[in-house]
Amino acid sequence: MPWELIVGIVALVIGLTALVVALVVLRRSRAQHAAPAADSSTRAVAGPQVAVIVNPSKEHTRQVAETVRRLAAEAALPEPRFYDTTVEDPGTGQARQALDDGADVVVAAGGDGTVRAVADGLVGSGRPMGIIPAGTGNLLARNLDLPLADVEEAFAVVLGGVDRTIDVGRLKIVRTADDDGDGAEEGSAHLFLVIAGLGFDAAMVADADDALKARVGWVAYFLAGVRHLHGRRLRATIGVDDRPVVEARLRTVMVGNCGRLPGGITLLPDAVIDDGELDVAAIDTRGGLAGWAQLLGEVVAQGMGMQNDLKVKIGRIDHVRAKRATIVVEGGEQAQVDGEVLGKALELETWVEPGALVVRTPA
Repeated sequence: MPWELIVGIVALVIGLTALVVALVVLRRSRAQHAAPAADSSTRAVAGPQVAVIVNPSKEHTRQVAETVRRLAAEAALPEPRFYDTTVEDPGTGQARQALDDGADVVVAAGGDGTVRAVADGLVGSGRPMGIIPAGTGNLLARNLDLPLADVEEAFAVVLGGVDRTIDVGRLKIVRTADDDGDGAEEGSAHLFLVIAGLGFDAAMVADADDALKARVGWVAYFLAGVRHLHGRRLRATIGVDDRPVVEARLRTVMVGNCGRLPGGITLLPDAVIDDGELDVAAIDTRGGLAGWAQLLGEVVAQGMGMQNDLKVKIGRIDHVRAKRATIVVEGGEQAQVDGEVLGKALELETWVEPGALVVRTPA
């Protein structure tokens, strides 16, 4: 073979080899330059992982899910995760599972029962709870000035609100009254975020008709309360912190973490949700309807920042701040936490857990 041909073949092989090497280098270079763009794209769609705990018994559950998915997609957030509550577990286990699954914010979409249960699963975690109100009272949402009737507005707070650390109340049934099979579970402890009560208020909640609540909302509670206006006054013994025990005749004892109720009523105007204390209120009326009328006037006046200076009151609210309280009533009375009836109790203890829960609130 002529040497000129050999040289040509060698040159061709070297040229092809150089071309292959150049293509490999070019491809690697392009891949390296493309990597930052991919990272930037990933960052563009990255964001908080939202978990939504839904009460499927509520009528507009599907609307909540559809709205949340749409708004999350519009905000380029990861696909939200949804967890259904059950009769056996109204939200506590689902909240803990959402934390284990990596949720950055856990949303309670339901009524006060769902909010309480989800909060119980998040206490101490440092992870924020969002709220999409879907109940009758929506007590915590009212006290935090959250949107009550618009899913989009409520979810906007979840995405763009600020985190607020609030206190949590606990109520333990020490002794129960179950002579008629309506006793609370002795030894059980329950979280509350707004108000716990023993007496008239709990009886009113227990007698509220579910069908009527679905039609007229929180007004059903007040209609139920009319049936108890002429009920007997309680004999109660109340101890707060290390102060002397007090005996009293009254209609109800309420322990509040905050004090705003439906209908624009502020029952405990001095209660602050993050002050590390609870407000213990003894509420009493005498003189039939006149006493209840004066009590209503007292509530309205204090809600407006006014003081009733009447020397003789047949309808009154006396309250004191405390970190812990013990309440004993003769014969047993209905107990409730944030509108959930627990049954009849003879003795209960309440205490505060300061700064135990983080809640996403309006900016």
